Amino acid sequence: MRITELLKRESIELGVALSSKEDAIDKLTGLMEAGGRLHDRAGYKEGILAREALGSTAVGDGIAIPHAKVAAVKEPGLAAVTVPKGVDYDAFDGSMANLLFMIAAPAGGADVHLDALARLSTLLMTPGFKDNLIHASDKDEFLKIIDEAETAKYGEAEGKDSDDSKAKGSQGQDKASKGGEETGYRLLAVTACPTGIAHTYMAAENLENTAKKMGIALKAETDGSGGAQNVLTREEIARAEAIIVAADREIEMARFDGKPVLQVPVADGIHKAEQLIEKAVSGQVPVYRHAGGGEGGSVSSGSGDSAGRKIYKHLMNGVSHMLPFVIGGGLLIALAFLFDDYSIDPSNFGKNTPLAAYLKTIGEQAFGMMLPVLSGYIAMSIADRPGLAVGFVSGTVAKMGMTFACPEGGAVNAGFLGALFAGFAGGYLVLGLKKAFSKLPKSLEGIKPVLLYPVLGILLGAVVTTFINPYMGMINDGLTGFLNGMGGASRVVLGMILGGMMSIDMGGPFNKASYVFGTAQLAEGNFEVMAAVMAGGMVPPIAIGLCTVLFRKKFTRKECQSGIVNFIMGLSFITEGAIPFAASDPLRIIPSCAIGAAVAGGLSMAFGCTLRAPHGGIFVLPTIGNPAGYLLAVLIGAVVGCGILGLLRKELKEEER
Repeated sequence: MRITELLKRESIELGVALSSKEDAIDKLTGLMEAGGRLHDRAGYKEGILAREALGSTAVGDGIAIPHAKVAAVKEPGLAAVTVPKGVDYDAFDGSMANLLFMIAAPAGGADVHLDALARLSTLLMTPGFKDNLIHASDKDEFLKIIDEAETAKYGEAEGKDSDDSKAKGSQGQDKASKGGEETGYRLLAVTACPTGIAHTYMAAENLENTAKKMGIALKAETDGSGGAQNVLTREEIARAEAIIVAADREIEMARFDGKPVLQVPVADGIHKAEQLIEKAVSGQVPVYRHAGGGEGGSVSSGSGDSAGRKIYKHLMNGVSHMLPFVIGGGLLIALAFLFDDYSIDPSNFGKNTPLAAYLKTIGEQAFGMMLPVLSGYIAMSIADRPGLAVGFVSGTVAKMGMTFACPEGGAVNAGFLGALFAGFAGGYLVLGLKKAFSKLPKSLEGIKPVLLYPVLGILLGAVVTTFINPYMGMINDGLTGFLNGMGGASRVVLGMILGGMMSIDMGGPFNKASYVFGTAQLAEGNFEVMAAVMAGGMVPPIAIGLCTVLFRKKFTRKECQSGIVNFIMGLSFITEGAIPFAASDPLRIIPSCAIGAAVAGGLSMAFGCTLRAPHGGIFVLPTIGNPAGYLLAVLIGAVVGCGILGLLRKELKEEER
């Protein structure tokens, strides 16, 4: 598939005037929809905003490539605009974006489009290509420039493998010679971005281009959405002086054991290629030592993180894998109560009818996997694949409440805290085993991952978790008792704190901490906490949407249009819908929304609202205890947030709107 097959004329607009990043996203999503690429424009935009929340997709030098791979995409496609006067897209170098390509990739399905997207990302790093597109006189010329550049670099063949093309056209393919013998590449690189669509290939191309200018042979492996391409061989790794790993997600690192490895964010591969290459050949790059001496596994780049940052990453790895089980299982349990008949047998509510019993059983099984999954993926984040089984079993031991006095379980309620401890304990135990076994003969290397780590790791992890379970149970029971014993005023304060935290960073650490606490208390039967958390999370987008309606003169026309979408996101409990507004005016929007969210959380507690589902927003209203009070809490919180924001925002001049 060629680039021009993904880019329809209906999805191109030249010479556009855009006032903001939000305006640019609206324009491009509209063009993408005009090209017939989307099932759901709002869902696709949500994916775009979620990717932007990880960091701006502006790559500097006047280029931005917003992208998303989500279920809202019907078929892969591109949209493009040129902006002669530029638009501020939060570029690292402060440059205004003049050329913007938006990428839509469907979640799942065939990835035949990925080569074309990789080619586009690569061509954008080619000198002159961007300027030619910006100055194109019409859409036909725009498409012709792309087609000719792609043909010149990759040839005419449609089915041609981009790996082979890249190998032929790569800018770092000069072979160094020594004594008449080929010694291979002086430097190697691996690039990977969170979505594996655009930045992965741009970083690789820029590293290779820069290396060629410096007279250095460099080969870059791209770990993209369609899998690794231009893969580094063992021989190349053995001969290379150093390896540059420019990645924002986990990649295979064990193969680099004993080699100098420079680990940086993928953005540095695009923006700081020359500095990276200079450092890589300086001889001052630290030697990478893979835990366990070379077993398979992957680790995150960024090994230079602080201890606190590493712990947070490990925790978030467990939480991100846990949430689908929590949300899926929790919603099914909530539906079981919705479809059941309480009058049949109040003591068996949730399983009185066949449908309710089926839903609740499935939901309980999914929800019950929450703790082992949390522990398993925390341990895996710490110790790679050998830690997964150890973490799963340790988490199960915590869930069972095993003690040495009661091996069959049920003696204590270690709960979420026990599973949390089990995950970290299991991961670091495996790291200790790897270190202990690192001096074994190489002939025994093969039995480590299949025998030594599973057997000893699972046993030791279970023993440590069993030992600590009583203490975790005491803490957990104490916390539960404290919450249950809270009076009205104390519970309101707790609700205000949790609700406010949901709005402070809208998807960041505070938001996640509040949400995880809510789901943990949901498992303990404290349904009021989850209700307060969701109420607080619903307020920011609704408050902003309400403000764009009541104070229209204080927002641009595009912001007012986006306000409607914010109502939908807020009612769906998607706090991230407020991020674009918060990013453009954080000093006014974040405090306003946080106060409104705190009010909603506190009122939810005051009204005695309960929630058995961990997500769903207004769509799970029938499962909420005191639904009228809950809606009132959210409405009052949104009005408070809207009122404060309306007072803080200044009215825009006519030309600014």
